[in-house]
Amino acid sequence: MPFSKLGLSDPILRAITELGYSQPTPIQEKAIPVILKGKNLLAGAQTGTGKTASFVLPILQMFADMPKIRAKRVRALILTPTRELAVQVEDNISKYAKYLPLTSMAMYGGVDAAPQKQRLIEGVDILVATPGRLLDMYTQRAIHFDEISVLVLDEADRMLDMGFIEDINKIIERLPTERQNLLFSATLSKQVRFLAKTAVENPVEIEIARDSANAPQIDQWLITVDKDKKSALLSKLITEQAWEQALIFIQTKQGAAKLVSQLEKRGIAAEAIHSGRSQAVREQLLVDFKSGRLRFLVATGVASRGIDIDALTRVVNYDLPDEADDYIHRIGRTGRAGACGEAISFVSKDDFRNLCAIERRLGHIIVRKEIEGFVPNKEVPVSILDFVPKNTTPKTFKARAPEARTSRPAKEGSFETAHAKKHRSAKSKPEAKATVARPQSAQTDNSSETTGRSAPFNPWNSGSKTN
Repeated sequence: MPFSKLGLSDPILRAITELGYSQPTPIQEKAIPVILKGKNLLAGAQTGTGKTASFVLPILQMFADMPKIRAKRVRALILTPTRELAVQVEDNISKYAKYLPLTSMAMYGGVDAAPQKQRLIEGVDILVATPGRLLDMYTQRAIHFDEISVLVLDEADRMLDMGFIEDINKIIERLPTERQNLLFSATLSKQVRFLAKTAVENPVEIEIARDSANAPQIDQWLITVDKDKKSALLSKLITEQAWEQALIFIQTKQGAAKLVSQLEKRGIAAEAIHSGRSQAVREQLLVDFKSGRLRFLVATGVASRGIDIDALTRVVNYDLPDEADDYIHRIGRTGRAGACGEAISFVSKDDFRNLCAIERRLGHIIVRKEIEGFVPNKEVPVSILDFVPKNTTPKTFKARAPEARTSRPAKEGSFETAHAKKHRSAKSKPEAKATVARPQSAQTDNSSETTGRSAPFNPWNSGSKTN
């Protein structure tokens, strides 16, 4: 189905055609007609599926013929978890609205509030904001919510993970009751559905599974290495394999700064992006990295979600993330727009627990490699997915994800209690329960892993997470 069949006007169609959009993605094809009918929507689709256009295009269509907005008012409010995503979404809005008399703005913390206040005085049709800065502006009466007719919660699962639930609830309490509500999330977890019950009344639900034929092809493997040898290993790979560019994920901003310094001592120019750097610096680093002027970018989790980097061929997990879903979103930065990508993880013995959680999430083991001169002194144990109990005939075993501890029921209407319960459970020691799958002779799906051959990895075909 072409975009012209979705009820979009000629100015919008002209703009997206110039951007190279020819056919809508599944989430766009299903979501746009629902939004244009004024219905509430709960949508789940993995990163890279075109979620932004699926809500921005119909909003532009609905507002195309509206009169000029009043001072300090907005018509549509889009909440995002990070500054970078707010900037990216607003940039897309500007491109899609190229031939429309509509205004948009990105509002976020970490920068001087004065220019944002001045911009709000003129009124803004579509505001993309992070929750904290929005509440601050509201408290200062720099913005009024009385004309908001559409609320979008973008990357809702990430906002919950980052602890924005209280701010989101405060914002929702102050919005007009008569409004259209749209919630978009990479995963429709129990926590996201809990939020939807309070924020999105009687929604149409859409959940898109990525088509394996069109999904990114990511060659995924790991290297076992001692923790204190990781920087030397990274330098060796960059130099000897002549890497052109890589996005390198690390857990802490202190670690990011240290790694950049270590790389520079070996003649490798790199930069770090994390929450401790100013917004202006972060934006410039992303611009330089996307353009290719910056070859190696060391990032904390701030860059793992919602950042589109065209033609990025390689992602490195210098540290494994604590959450398995974060791993999926990290490696999703590569292999975009039909291209192939490579995801490499450095795994030391300290990372084993996180590795097991990630492999349970994927449903298969990740192919391991050892690099000469970097064989770990502290051996990384065999993956739980390979576990074979003693005194049994060797067979293939597959671990089941651990169940969360039972705790007292959450107080009605209190997400904080349910969210806290999730984290209390996550801190408990996983108890993998092994169940017999099939004899090795009958294996088919994971033959490449058990023989050490690496097949292209499709993270969107690995099943949904059980919470």
